[in-house]
Amino acid sequence: MVSVLGSLRRLVWNDDERRPRAPVRLVVGIVVIAVAIAGTGLLVQLLLLPAFVPNVAVEGVALVAGLTVVTGGVSVVACAVVGRVVDRRHFADFGFGLDRDWWLDLGFGFALGAALMTLVFGVELALGWLVVTGTFAPQGSFVSAFLAVVTLFVVVGVQEELLARGYLLTNLCEGLDGTLGSRGATAVAVVVSSAVFGGLHLGNPNATLVSTLSISLAGVMLAAGYVLTDELAIPIGLHISWNLFQGGVYGFPVSGLGIDAAVIAVSQGGPERWTGGSFGPEAGLLGVAAILLGTLATVGYVRVRYRFLAIHPSLTVPDLRWRD
Repeated sequence: MVSVLGSLRRLVWNDDERRPRAPVRLVVGIVVIAVAIAGTGLLVQLLLLPAFVPNVAVEGVALVAGLTVVTGGVSVVACAVVGRVVDRRHFADFGFGLDRDWWLDLGFGFALGAALMTLVFGVELALGWLVVTGTFAPQGSFVSAFLAVVTLFVVVGVQEELLARGYLLTNLCEGLDGTLGSRGATAVAVVVSSAVFGGLHLGNPNATLVSTLSISLAGVMLAAGYVLTDELAIPIGLHISWNLFQGGVYGFPVSGLGIDAAVIAVSQGGPERWTGGSFGPEAGLLGVAAILLGTLATVGYVRVRYRFLAIHPSLTVPDLRWRD
């Protein structure tokens, strides 16, 4: 009986790391974070939205942005609590070093996302696949609506990178390292976390299998910066500007979602195979080309800046609090 209990204990508990094993950490973390997000969203809708909906100033994108800020903040707090109590790690170990290099890498990621989406816009415009129909839309309330869009995409970028790359990919890497080695563990972790990332967008408007696969490929692009630096700076900056310039600047749908405020309003035409149609560039071949180019640019940047190009050795080494 004692040996059986000991075997069961070893299945769920890592004595060397003094914490639950990766599968247990992932299940507990996913449940806690999902409940926190869903519960907060439900409470906000039941208790607060009825009081604010009649106010036109907060309708539309501002309302969505406000709800996202609340649920996004709760998800970050939930992840930090799970990381401390269950993972027994420092929050910085999820990719938030926040030193000078971190902020410089964030700037590179932001510039890269802006450049990639500008390239997509420029190619479509040159080929006559879209027509500019206006600027600074909606007229009269552009500034407030655009600030809401910026807020929305900043929160989404931080939240999704923390959960998909910082939390999920990290725990998968650590859990598989002993079995597959760092390269194998990282490869599987990137594929699985990217597939989950793509799958979470399957319920978006106008989503298809093609768009889901393309979003999964974008997950690989975003993961590249993380696995090479062990920081979320590049993927967060890239994620924010990719969405912001796609929808808020150039007026494309963002993962199937229409954006109410854009610097440039466009009418989309051209072959959907290339443009992505009503889902946006991410579902088209131009978007796929931008994703591949972004991955190569990230690899090149890390190689030049750090003179080191390999899976970061700290990726599978948890920063456990009890070791301090």
